[in-house]
Amino acid sequence: MDVYVGTYTGPGRGEGIGVFRMDAATGGLTHLQTVSGVDNPSFLALHPRGAYLYAVNESPGGDGGPPPGVSAFAVHPATGRLTLLNRQSSHGTAPCYVSLHPQGGYAFVANYGDGTLAVYPVQSDGRLGEASDVVQHAGSGPHPRRQQGPHAHSVRTDPAGRFVLACDLGIDKILIYRLDVASGRLFPHHPPFAAAPPGAGPRHIAFHPGGSSLYVNNEIDSSLTVFAYDGARGTLQARQTLSTLPAGFSGPNSTAQVAVHRSGKTVYVSNRGHDSIAVFAVEGATGELTPLGHVPTQGKTPRNFNIDPGGRFLYAANQNSDTIVVFRIDPVTGALRTTGQVTQTPAPVCIVFRDALSDVSTA
Repeated sequence: MDVYVGTYTGPGRGEGIGVFRMDAATGGLTHLQTVSGVDNPSFLALHPRGAYLYAVNESPGGDGGPPPGVSAFAVHPATGRLTLLNRQSSHGTAPCYVSLHPQGGYAFVANYGDGTLAVYPVQSDGRLGEASDVVQHAGSGPHPRRQQGPHAHSVRTDPAGRFVLACDLGIDKILIYRLDVASGRLFPHHPPFAAAPPGAGPRHIAFHPGGSSLYVNNEIDSSLTVFAYDGARGTLQARQTLSTLPAGFSGPNSTAQVAVHRSGKTVYVSNRGHDSIAVFAVEGATGELTPLGHVPTQGKTPRNFNIDPGGRFLYAANQNSDTIVVFRIDPVTGALRTTGQVTQTPAPVCIVFRDALSDVSTA
């Protein structure tokens, strides 16, 4: 299993994208390559075939610094090593998320700084074409500092690839678009969005494997919202919102990542500040949740985590303590326990996996 780690670059931070090989028995990571010369490759996504990797270049733009963009890499089929293919403008500032259409024909980028989305055709050789569409969000939210304007934080399709959903932290909305596959353009759906709780700040999305439930972690108020999803109609209906923090915790915190175990039984959310993984049990067909507790990530600021495709290990990327900590997942309860496997790597902020044998990937 090849493992790719996005980082923030610069003095005292990461040098680029880390390439590791995963030990299937222990979950441990062995370093293979560092792809340098890539500015702030913070968030990564693999092509569905596993042959290409994409990274946003999360730069604010201006002041003579590197321009914000999105980069494409070829993945060596045997070694997993990366070779840069090309780079395109992100058509916005501080790009923070990239994802691929399930059929691999398009890449989608969310720009946090100014609340724009961009769509890119993926060429036959994995390179990114010029953007086929750029969408500007508008509005604001009640938080006086974080929500003065739109801040697109993630964008991805539903499992069928029919609709594109984008979390905008600045306007408390999960926007819903129809993708015209022929032109690569996005069109507002009807209704065009689902609302998050005011001031919540929706950040990332995870679908239940059954496809009828959607989980959104809210960054600002440290909560998790459960939506019912109608894949035929492309509509969302809020069912439940829960805190990701234990009762009595009063320190600063923000959530970063949400993931659903492949079994569909457990949902996980990372807390930055409390520095933990919040664990929730999925209750029946409604997808609603029951809190199970919190597991310390043994580091500072778990910006991102991911579960290996086999569903056995959870990898927590502790951005501000420069570690990736591996937990074993109980196959029955979803509980996490430490493995003792800790990888030192500068400023890890995103983890994705590629099965080097079957050429199947997950991000």
